Amino acid sequence: MTTVFRNGRVLLDAAWRDDVAVLVEGARISAIVPADDARARHADHVHDLAGNALLPGFIDVQVNGGGGVLFNDDPSVAALARIGAAHARHGTTGFLPTLISDEAATMQAALAAVDQAIAEGVPGVLGIHLEGPYIAPARRGAHDARRFRVPDAAEIDLVCSLRRGVTVLTLAPECVTPDLVRTFSERGVIVCLGHSDATHAQARAALDAGARGFTHLYNAMSPLQGRAPGMVGAALEDRASWCGIIVDGHHVDAASLRVALAAKPRGKLMLVTDAMPPVGTTATEFRLAGQRVTVRDGRCENEDGSLAGSALDMASAVRNAIDWLDVSLAEAARMAATYPAQFLGLAHDVGRIAVGCRADLLEFDHAAQLRRCHRASAQ
Repeated sequence: MTTVFRNGRVLLDAAWRDDVAVLVEGARISAIVPADDARARHADHVHDLAGNALLPGFIDVQVNGGGGVLFNDDPSVAALARIGAAHARHGTTGFLPTLISDEAATMQAALAAVDQAIAEGVPGVLGIHLEGPYIAPARRGAHDARRFRVPDAAEIDLVCSLRRGVTVLTLAPECVTPDLVRTFSERGVIVCLGHSDATHAQARAALDAGARGFTHLYNAMSPLQGRAPGMVGAALEDRASWCGIIVDGHHVDAASLRVALAAKPRGKLMLVTDAMPPVGTTATEFRLAGQRVTVRDGRCENEDGSLAGSALDMASAVRNAIDWLDVSLAEAARMAATYPAQFLGLAHDVGRIAVGCRADLLEFDHAAQLRRCHRASAQ
């Protein structure tokens, strides 16, 4: 069965095209053809975009929960399906369920659930993000410092044990050695730096040892100062690494994000949500690390007054990037889809409208509102 998407603006790698149609066979994009091509006119199913934009499905590398579920509290396949369904309603067709600092037994359960979910084809699950527990008490945010530790040999093996999908690990470089960063990197784990009070030199040493990114830039990390550039300085200076940014109006001032856009090479900033259970629900509170977290005007705050993740969805993050960071819809979409896919090493498969990629496609109208999410696994 062939499905065609036509009569719209299609975001390809190089530019918008309004003279092409996208053909889908099964779960994959099979061809991108001229709009008047016979194959486009005789497909089994036709999606008329009516002038709207066709974008690649969004990829979120930091999703703690959604649909009323926190992954730490329910590290199961059923929970992953529920979280994925909640975020798909906002355009996220691929995500890394994120486990914040926890005990080894919970980490093991989470890794097993992700591996099983991928094996069973649960829509959207691309791997796992372990945010801690090898992070700094001084920059703990809403993490439970009682869980913090340095991994022993068995736990290093555990972190590296995922058989299917990608593993991202957030750690504080002052809490581990560069040799450990190198070990994780050489064993296929994507190391990100975050929740850290590291000096610029410590962050630089971790980058030299193989770290590839920074978790929620500016948040929970040593700031940039004139004589102490800190982790933020290392992140902005480094040309090769990726930085996740939370564009919700609460985590970072828009001016600071515009500075990051000016400093980093194009393609190295990616939108993340750091989403918590309220996404996809009307809930106004949840529990995290034993504390009650309240949600007011989109801000998630624990009893200590610390930000505790976000109530942000990716479609809103895209609109916020357009409105506050002065980027185009095309660039905001790439920040939400293509650049995260490149960071994960998955751009051959997701995050782009290209032949051979998964047919995870989004229809956005002229007001940058999501009108339809076409998940390949749902077609």
